Amino acid sequence: MAHSQNSMEFPVNINATQITTAYGHRALPKLKEELQSEDLQTRQKALMALCDLMHDPECIYKAMSIGCMENLKVLLKDSNSMVRIKTTEVLYITASHSVGRYAFLEHDIVLALSFLLNDLSPVCRGNLYKAYMQLVQVPRGAQEIISKGLISALVWKLQMEQEEEFQELILDTLVLCLREDATEALGSNVVLVLKQKLLSVNENIRSKAAHALLNVSISREGKKQVCKFDVIPILVHLLKDPVEHVKSNAAGALMFATVITEGKYAALEAQAISPLLELLHSPMTVARLNATKALTMLAEAPEGRKVLQGHVPTFRAMEVESYEKPQVAEALWRAARIAVSVIEFKP
Repeated sequence: MAHSQNSMEFPVNINATQITTAYGHRALPKLKEELQSEDLQTRQKALMALCDLMHDPECIYKAMSIGCMENLKVLLKDSNSMVRIKTTEVLYITASHSVGRYAFLEHDIVLALSFLLNDLSPVCRGNLYKAYMQLVQVPRGAQEIISKGLISALVWKLQMEQEEEFQELILDTLVLCLREDATEALGSNVVLVLKQKLLSVNENIRSKAAHALLNVSISREGKKQVCKFDVIPILVHLLKDPVEHVKSNAAGALMFATVITEGKYAALEAQAISPLLELLHSPMTVARLNATKALTMLAEAPEGRKVLQGHVPTFRAMEVESYEKPQVAEALWRAARIAVSVIEFKP
């Protein structure tokens, strides 16, 4: 006679991503337990499931509330590289949401991740860079990276990483950190490193490096270093770049660097006026604005003013030009008016 009997063995080929279906509201507590398992395969399956769940901000909040973030910090030190890779993947997905960024700040994830900056696995480092890039999308995230003293390390990694994707991610992070505070970066040869990246064959790297220099040059010390290390001639050269956003960011960096007298004369010597005038006709509004402001700075020098006096009609035309967005129109009109007043100034 046949009879039924329940197997004592675990089912095979379990799909970890279906854990919410299997456990319902107990899914995250169950995963939290599995993250602490001695069994390597169990930890890996739990991390795979979390990679799927952390796309949902509500799940991030629940995971944070039951202490999963602390478990993830521990797993960042795991001896198995695949565990570290999956942990960093979970964290960069988490950082793509506002509640996840809050979790990073609340649980000091930034510092814990930093110990993997020299991890032998490029996938692990790539996930780390993605996490930092997502975090700095809010000022508090950038301030956290600065406060942990990680800017010098990121500047160094920008030099050392060969993968262009990694360089772009680091530059994206540095751009927003430098906007908050460039002090540590300026003490870490950031201007020399960015100068090298301006020469990259990769247009995104050139553009992001110029953008980073724009933020570096906001401070007086940054302006002085840009002049000291002969970056201005390269920025002027980039005004002729075939890529519009490269030209725009180069003009933005010049706009700040030429505030000081040394910067003005370095730009004039590099023949910056002609390409900046051409940029006034760029299809990019921000490029036109940056070029107008840079030319205004050059017009403060008698030599620059003399050259630009023949181009006053160009700026006058900008004063009456119409634009789709009122705020854009106001910014360009104001910049053009200021340019004309400086060019026509008679001492």
